[in-house]
Amino acid sequence: MPVRSAEFAGAIAQPGQPPPDLLPEIAVAGRSNVGKSSLINALLGRKKLARVSSDPGKTREINFYRIDDRFHLVDLPGYGYAKVSKEVQRRWAPLLESYLLGNPRLLGLIVLIDSRHGLTRTDRRLIAFLGRVDVPVLFVLTKIDKLNRSGRQRAVAALRRELDLPEDQVLATSARTKEGTQDLLESLTHLIDSAAAS
Repeated sequence: MPVRSAEFAGAIAQPGQPPPDLLPEIAVAGRSNVGKSSLINALLGRKKLARVSSDPGKTREINFYRIDDRFHLVDLPGYGYAKVSKEVQRRWAPLLESYLLGNPRLLGLIVLIDSRHGLTRTDRRLIAFLGRVDVPVLFVLTKIDKLNRSGRQRAVAALRRELDLPEDQVLATSARTKEGTQDLLESLTHLIDSAAAS
């Protein structure tokens, strides 16, 4: 289903700061330079809603995008970029932990992995932390257009094997060609509909 309306709803920069409103939330996490902003824009059919920067690590707040007045798509700060100062990274950790742990509005989490590189050490640290977060997690490979057909199949198979994931918990996407974005949007819609029905 197409997104009818998508707008920036606000941001939080401090642990414990309240969200813009009390809509259900689905968060997007990924290391810096994984293509998070580009994928959000492609997913929502907007060109410049999420700010795409040539300077990875630029997102330093938790940004909320209100989708069809039904839920927030929440853009978490990218992690693992070496040029971001250690002091900034130390500030991010409590902000992310306070958001992810014990958040009753958080229905699910999308973890982005660069299909060209597979899991990095920082990805594995996030995944280990997510063991404490009681929400469904969908793993989404990005930049799949950079690989040929056999490379795409290997990237999906390697991620599923390494994390012991079922087939429906891994999607392959490209912000440039929009491959996989419709499947991702349908997954989000299903999660929101299921929560509304329960």
